[in-house]
Amino acid sequence: QVQLVESGGGLVQAGGSLRLSCAASGRTFSSYSMGWVRQAPGKEREFVARISRGGSTYYADSGKGRFTISRENAKNTIYLQMNSLKPEDTAVYYCAAADRSTINIGAVDYWGQGTQVTVSS
Repeated sequence: QVQLVESGGGLVQAGGSLRLSCAASGRTFSSYSMGWVRQAPGKEREFVARISRGGSTYYADSGKGRFTISRENAKNTIYLQMNSLKPEDTAVYYCAAADRSTINIGAVDYWGQGTQVTVSS
């Protein structure tokens, strides 16, 4: 069993930055593919960024050039650095983990509880 705990959300003005963190329990963190998924009110969940167990990264078009996902296996933690934030980035951001080589919406083994990000205009 893996527990994921997000932190770092909050209220920021458009153009600002936030850094989300997700701390994971468990000894085999390095074997998990990890990612960040967001859900805005009335919208479906969107995978904004993911990082494989090998460190390969993927970004949705909505975050390319603005978001950076990284992982620190020694601390069982992943991060999402979000720059140049826009009001449309407002959503609950969830940390996700999969015990496999890749991760997507249909292949998530563990979810965090979510952290709210609100970007004001």
